[in-house]
Amino acid sequence: MSAGPAADVRAALEARQVRIYFAAVAAAAVLGWLWPSAAALSAAIEPLLALMLFATFLQVPLTELRQALTGIRFVLVLLAGNFLVVPVFVAVLLPWLPPDPLVRVGVLLVLLTPCIDYVVTFAHLGRADARSLLAATPVLLACQMLALPLYLGLFLGGQATGLVHAGPFLHAFAWLIVVPLVLAGLCQAWAGRHAAGRRVAGRLGLLPVPATAAVLFVVVASVVPQLGQATQAVWAVAPIYVAFGIAAPLLGWALGRAARLSAGQSRAAAFSMATRNSLVVLPLGLAVPGAMPVVPAVIVTQTLVELACELAYIRLLPRLGAKTGTSLPS
Repeated sequence: MSAGPAADVRAALEARQVRIYFAAVAAAAVLGWLWPSAAALSAAIEPLLALMLFATFLQVPLTELRQALTGIRFVLVLLAGNFLVVPVFVAVLLPWLPPDPLVRVGVLLVLLTPCIDYVVTFAHLGRADARSLLAATPVLLACQMLALPLYLGLFLGGQATGLVHAGPFLHAFAWLIVVPLVLAGLCQAWAGRHAAGRRVAGRLGLLPVPATAAVLFVVVASVVPQLGQATQAVWAVAPIYVAFGIAAPLLGWALGRAARLSAGQSRAAAFSMATRNSLVVLPLGLAVPGAMPVVPAVIVTQTLVELACELAYIRLLPRLGAKTGTSLPS
């Protein structure tokens, strides 16, 4: 496949990616409902996540990553929003959750971790600065893996000791951050020196949308057969996720404007604070002792609520700042 056709296919996938994601979720829900053994597909979640993150990182040229991170104000807003403002807001929501520690650990795992994959897609559709957000994704992923154990200990107290172990976090950091990032860097270096590398990189550029759809499909299909056993937990957390989905983007927008970011970057902050890392933290949730079926059901419920919210974001967030221009002075 030449660069031209590959670029055309990639453009077609990106133009239809929201419909592809929802189709993957719908098909997975039907499969999980009709075939209880689909729960065994959970074994494929982590390899597919690694592929998805490799494809995501491959879109960020390392030279541009360094340039993007020199925009320190934007990065600081993302870090402050996701690791200070969001945890405070989650603390406000926490008393409304059931006392069941498995429900609480599932909610905390997903709400305390900013998304680093399809948030870029939705940010682009919502006229946000998706390029800067994409460049910041490795930083966000590394920071959340370091901060999450600390926040779980803070919110859960002594319960965290029995529910959360360091091993899965270190494993996730190595295989979901370090390995995909290194492989993406090597692939970019090869593409920069050889025509064959450029051809391979061009073909790999087709992966992000199919890989994300595959992860969504496997996650939903593997959890749906067990949702019936966690119905009470699902109904208890859904209103919390709706409240988060309404408030978080507004907090992100306000923080971005207070820091005098451009409208595009403020929208990116709104998308980042509103969109959570459910697909990446699911393996961590599955590692919690006695997790099935409550923890994965709680996490996947957030994914489904969030996807519905994203449809509203891509229509409403572009209106923010539209009348006041796209940028503020630095």
